Amino acid sequence: MHAGRRDDADVIVVGAGPAGSATAHWCASAGLDVLLLEKASFPRDKVCGDGLTPRAVAELARMGVDTREDDGWIRNEGLRVVAGGRSWELAWPDLASYPSYGMARSRATLDHLLAQHAQASGAKLLERTKVTGPLLDERSGRVAGVTAQLLDGRGRADGETRTYRAPVVVAADGVSSRFATALGLTRRDDRPIGTAVRTYYRTAGTPRHEDAFMESHLELWDGAPGASTLLPGYGWIFALGDGTANVGLGSVSSTPARQSASGHDYRALMDAWVRSTPAEWGFTPENQVGPVRGAALPMGFNRTPLYRDGAVLVGDAAGMVSPFNGEGIAYALQAGRVAADAITQARTRTTDDARERTLATYADRMRADLGGYYTLGRWFVRLIEHPAVMRACVRHGLPRPVVMRFVLKLLSDCYEPRGGDWVDRVIAGLTRVVPAA
Repeated sequence: MHAGRRDDADVIVVGAGPAGSATAHWCASAGLDVLLLEKASFPRDKVCGDGLTPRAVAELARMGVDTREDDGWIRNEGLRVVAGGRSWELAWPDLASYPSYGMARSRATLDHLLAQHAQASGAKLLERTKVTGPLLDERSGRVAGVTAQLLDGRGRADGETRTYRAPVVVAADGVSSRFATALGLTRRDDRPIGTAVRTYYRTAGTPRHEDAFMESHLELWDGAPGASTLLPGYGWIFALGDGTANVGLGSVSSTPARQSASGHDYRALMDAWVRSTPAEWGFTPENQVGPVRGAALPMGFNRTPLYRDGAVLVGDAAGMVSPFNGEGIAYALQAGRVAADAITQARTRTTDDARERTLATYADRMRADLGGYYTLGRWFVRLIEHPAVMRACVRHGLPRPVVMRFVLKLLSDCYEPRGGDWVDRVIAGLTRVVPAA
């Protein structure tokens, strides 16, 4: 750093979604000065299924987030799988590593709560602050901070561009990650990409109110069921416990090129699927709350490297969504914890080279923990892209109890990494022997 220049923080976090707020919380808890910059103002919405697997609940517990049911949280007992005219209720696995329940909460309130949790830990949150690009050190080219634009209540520029300096910047700014893109860290074309659409329905007085199971429908037809293509993906119904349910669907492609070539109209698919649901569920235009909104799901570490020259990528900015189920919150929270540990440890190193090596351990740890699982997920997507394979899995695989055990543990990423039953050991063994993503 040049003489006379002072840093504004020890670390700047760009984006206050789950990944950014988790990073900010853990860094602030370790005594670092943290600036958390968010372009919107809370509460604000994000397109998501709003479901939290036991893996995500475990991360919230580590953070000390209060998840009492009388504070807006709803617990669920497991996953209900619907396919081929049948349904199976699969309880979450009873594991030492994760709790035996999942949860649900709308992103509008979840993200706000996590940002407030980061503030309570000591992070400084600046809302309506849009990061416009990285600030680079003139001599080394290393990231030295960010440039940002203040926004008014309508999201328009309000005032001059500001500069904030820090030795480490965490990009948690979502799937597009303009910050990472400005550094030349572009999305990979050899990784899966998903598309999800969702809306909300009022459910009070219907069978869908406060459902104890998260529900997944594994048959999505691009047209009349049985008369057209069976898509790789699923529809979901997640009760939120507040008189509404999150209802949506998602589909996945092995590469962005295959997704572009598919030409599916996901809003039309959503409309057709919802209209086919039983009338007593109440999924009607009169009960719909808000529009159908869509978003891309970046999967399997689709932007790398996860660390370079003072920039750390977490959550959707790094493509940390699971190719198996479209889940991203658990990995976003985990990435924030692991990134904060590397950043905190780097502060104790006495040379630039040692600090860089320590910061780079973040990428190594994330790849070691998730790389094999994401590789299996890529292979899984390539298989189910073939309608015949997808049809065989639904018709012949799901009715078998052993297959269902694998499905639950793989789709939820809830298995014992060491020990556990034989299903856990098989999955864990496969993640270790395949090439890491």
